[in-house]
Amino acid sequence: QVQLVESGGGLVQAGGSLRLSCAASGLTFSRYSMAWFRQAPGKEREFVAARSNNGISTIYADSVKGRFTISRDNAKNTVYLQMNSLKPEDTAVYYCAADWGPNTGREPRTYLHWGQGTQVTVSS
Repeated sequence: QVQLVESGGGLVQAGGSLRLSCAASGLTFSRYSMAWFRQAPGKEREFVAARSNNGISTIYADSVKGRFTISRDNAKNTVYLQMNSLKPEDTAVYYCAADWGPNTGREPRTYLHWGQGTQVTVSS
């Protein structure tokens, strides 16, 4: 079955950096667009970034543009989220998600498969 396993979360001071990884198995990774979402306590899950299966399309939420970078390594079946200049408002559980095909969407319902999440906490 499909598994997405996130790692790399943790506690970091404001202004610091983290790199999240999401290792995929049970699917043909190169055929899936991949995305990162996040959910803070008491809030809805929100879109962070997505990269299409062919690498042509990359989109970001306005709140992270210029600070976060999504990338993928199809040889390793892994998608990454490099997070720089972190702010306390970036604190959330971060989830990776996979959707068949080249389309990159901002809505959680678009995505077929989800990881279990990794906690990111940014202290002020």
